Amino acid sequence: MSKKTTTIPTYDRMMWPALQALKESGGSASVQEHLDRVTQLMGLSEEVQATLHKDGPETEVAYRLAWARTYMKKVGAVENSTRGIWSITPSGRALTEAEVAEIPAKVRRAEAATPKPIVDDEETNEETWKDQLLDIIRDMPADAFERLSQRILREAGFVKVEVTGRAGDGGIDGIGVLRLVLVSFQVFFQCKKYSGTVGPGAIRDFRGAMVGRTDKGLFITTGRFTADAKKEATRDGAPPIELIDGEHLCDLLKQLKLGVKTEMVEKVSVEPDFFKGI
Repeated sequence: MSKKTTTIPTYDRMMWPALQALKESGGSASVQEHLDRVTQLMGLSEEVQATLHKDGPETEVAYRLAWARTYMKKVGAVENSTRGIWSITPSGRALTEAEVAEIPAKVRRAEAATPKPIVDDEETNEETWKDQLLDIIRDMPADAFERLSQRILREAGFVKVEVTGRAGDGGIDGIGVLRLVLVSFQVFFQCKKYSGTVGPGAIRDFRGAMVGRTDKGLFITTGRFTADAKKEATRDGAPPIELIDGEHLCDLLKQLKLGVKTEMVEKVSVEPDFFKGI
């Protein structure tokens, strides 16, 4: 869309674009990929994208899109895997725009007999621990967040990771060397705590500080990157910058087992047929 939308769409208005986004993404998408594609399809302005839900860290657009997915899941139009990947179902592909508009009323009628919150437990549980984790990280002093980023890079395979954080260093918070089998790369990284979104200006500033020093950059934040920021990070003719947003940061800490503990719950069930055969 050429004209940017400056008002935040309601969740029901996001349902049809949400289905189209999944179709255009090959039938499935991660939560972040889905958000990016819906944002693009609906032509949402930077101002709208940056609006937080209550005090954050989630944006209002992401919050409403999650509700749109939840309602569509209730009618079997979409489904999500244990890895948080959302996909469109055959019945979802067959829906018309008019039928999609009827989903909220259809779900409310179905729930009327046994009222209960319409919440997607898997997505809600994941958001809960990630929100808690991001709140803790945002309360950390700036130098502690730099050391945490340093630890993450080391655990991920970087060597010679140094936190600089010197005044006048143009936003460069540290330097690391990523060693592969035959070659190694020097990577400059910046780690900033944000409650909202990171726009393209921050990416341009970081790239400017890298010019003439390295062609590999990594930007780590507790916030979210806008669609324009992501485009700027991969702009043709400019050194690419890898982006790690708050959600990806949480996943990395979980994967590396840094401050995040995963427990498997044991489920015990009795098999009566076993005893009948004794």
